[in-house]
Amino acid sequence: MAKVREVTIRESKGGFNLFGSTKGTKKEEYDFDGLDSMRKLLRPEKARMLDAIKHQKPGSIYALAKLLERPFKAVMDDIKLLERFGLIELISEKTKKRVRHRPVISVDHLVIHLRI
Repeated sequence: MAKVREVTIRESKGGFNLFGSTKGTKKEEYDFDGLDSMRKLLRPEKARMLDAIKHQKPGSIYALAKLLERPFKAVMDDIKLLERFGLIELISEKTKKRVRHRPVISVDHLVIHLRI
């Protein structure tokens, strides 16, 4: 079954509020604090990152940063945003002495509704 992530943007008192849901989860788990987060989500670097996670399946966030040739901190910030929106999950895996976090895509589709 395809996992669909829906985000609704609603006009409210001269501004916009974001509300999100994933089929089968509670709406309040995915409320967002502003349209700025949505703008950040729709930047080309996030699309490039999602494509790399989906097709190249990096084994860790560090491997993803190397793959994208981007600084680790910048990739980590983007990972946190994508995770917050419910687009990816971080799977914890034990290696010899460390725990690494492998990013995986958690949805198949992103649907954005704009209500004015």
